[in-house]
Amino acid sequence: MISSVRGTVLSALGSTAVIEVGGVGLSIQVTPEHALSMRTGSEAFVHTTLIVREDSLSLFGFETAEQLAVFELLTSVTGVGPKSALGVLAVLTPDQVARAVSSEDDAVFRKVSGIGPKTAKLIVVALTGKLRITASTTSASSSRAVAAQPVDESVLVALIGLGWSEKIAQRAVEDAVANNPEADVSSVPALLRLALAQLGPAASSAAGRAR
Repeated sequence: MISSVRGTVLSALGSTAVIEVGGVGLSIQVTPEHALSMRTGSEAFVHTTLIVREDSLSLFGFETAEQLAVFELLTSVTGVGPKSALGVLAVLTPDQVARAVSSEDDAVFRKVSGIGPKTAKLIVVALTGKLRITASTTSASSSRAVAAQPVDESVLVALIGLGWSEKIAQRAVEDAVANNPEADVSSVPALLRLALAQLGPAASSAAGRAR
């Protein structure tokens, strides 16, 4: 098991980061927000878990141990694969996942591509009593990512990295701002969540047709 990785960032784009450790570049699946916080040539430390399949070995990475713990709980739920679990953490913080489960709000999980109504309800049932609500904090790396480039551009890059066409991603960002006039869109996580909500679970197929 590879529990963590520390090394030089070779690249970070969309939802994939490549980190060099001992001369070997490791490809790690991360959330778009996490990728945006990394800088090529700088050192990064990532909490990781290795997912083994018959035809592949996939490494998933997280900024915090809490995110990793929630990821592993999500993947223990029937019907939730690692990519869907990572999608949940691209939209929700560990604390927000805990609150959604505590309040039996399965709607937030249905916004993630690949998670349908039945699976969303199963997540709530399966994780009830397994998550603890804590005070939410904003990581320093997220702050650096926001400062590096305009928020809307960062979110646009993240959505394209997740598979949507530039046209659809741009429309989602614009609609997220226009349809939520009172929402705080000054940070990448906030605007990304709103944009993904605009796209909805069915948008992934539309993205493929638009390419």
